[in-house]
Amino acid sequence: MISETEIEFASEGALLRGKLVMPSSTVVGKPAVIMAHGTSATVEMVLIEYAREFARAGIVAMVYDHRNFGRSGGEPRGEINPWVQCRGYLAALDFACDRPEIDPGRIALWGDSYTGGQVVAVAACDPRPCAVVAQCPVFGMTLPALQTSDDYISAFKQTLLHGDVAGTPETTTGPLPVVSFDPSSVASLLEPIQAFRWFIEYGGRPGSSWKNRVTRVIPPTPVSYTPLLCAAYVRVPTLLMVAPEDEMVHANLEVARHAYALIPAPKRWVDVKDGHFGLLYHPGERFKEVAGIQTAFLLEHLIK
Repeated sequence: MISETEIEFASEGALLRGKLVMPSSTVVGKPAVIMAHGTSATVEMVLIEYAREFARAGIVAMVYDHRNFGRSGGEPRGEINPWVQCRGYLAALDFACDRPEIDPGRIALWGDSYTGGQVVAVAACDPRPCAVVAQCPVFGMTLPALQTSDDYISAFKQTLLHGDVAGTPETTTGPLPVVSFDPSSVASLLEPIQAFRWFIEYGGRPGSSWKNRVTRVIPPTPVSYTPLLCAAYVRVPTLLMVAPEDEMVHANLEVARHAYALIPAPKRWVDVKDGHFGLLYHPGERFKEVAGIQTAFLLEHLIK
């Protein structure tokens, strides 16, 4: 039996809204996992189903919509800023550590696609997470020209915690559709037809709060947002679930392998069939397989 409680917490001047999905209505001091969807997707679009799987196994799952998306507040609506979304994870950690249902010493981070890179970056900068799960993580199209270094991670952390991360017109893409049935005639942020199929099917369901409109901002910060360069500073057990036939160009397999090689902590790599979106279909064989592997990993590293 599980229970679900509505939550909200502040981040970057907005209220982020989501749910605590719990093993029962009376849990205290349980291990937890903090979860947010990838590009533009919302809690009700499959994320909640992963949360329920974890809760059935005895782990509190805290799920929320990013700033500017779904049921969360924030303007401009539909704007994705990776630094702002990473700050959302930090605010979620603050909130979770103050909840009586959650043991602050047993919190994991979970991310999918774009947030798969974000949880690696956050874990490299914050000592509170004790495990990381990243599925089909976005580490980039190509290897960066820079090499990771203590100077890089120091500047990255400074920017994440205190830097000016506002975008400019020159660093903004959009507004434009998230997906299009024919990107050659109607441009969209995500081009593969598999993306169109999943977003239209799940975003089109009642109650999803999803909008097919997005703006992407990559601010002109002193140091670039490059999760791969943060990987060498992740000190907690990390699970990467990667699709060898990933359709999304920014989820390049070889770049992900390079990020994995940099992680010095105990780690596990799992190949996943059916591309970038196969594990986002619920119910389904791939969802069941992936959720089982992730649950076992979380139990191994959160249950003391």
